[in-house]
Amino acid sequence: MNAEDRNNLQQLDELILNASPEELEKIQEIDYQTQLDGESFYHIYVNSDSLIQVNIKKSFQKF
Repeated sequence: MNAEDRNNLQQLDELILNASPEELEKIQEIDYQTQLDGESFYHIYVNSDSLIQVNIKKSFQKF
């Protein structure tokens, strides 16, 4: 795991740890959908410019 991967994983951890109950429900649904598509939540997270470059919590409000 390189430094960029560690940074992305830390951002994702902070997103989850600081999420409200409502946000956690949205994250859980997104995670469930990514699993149904054969993807991992982490890979969807790091491959999404909107989640990395924009305020993360605002991006999740779309779901």
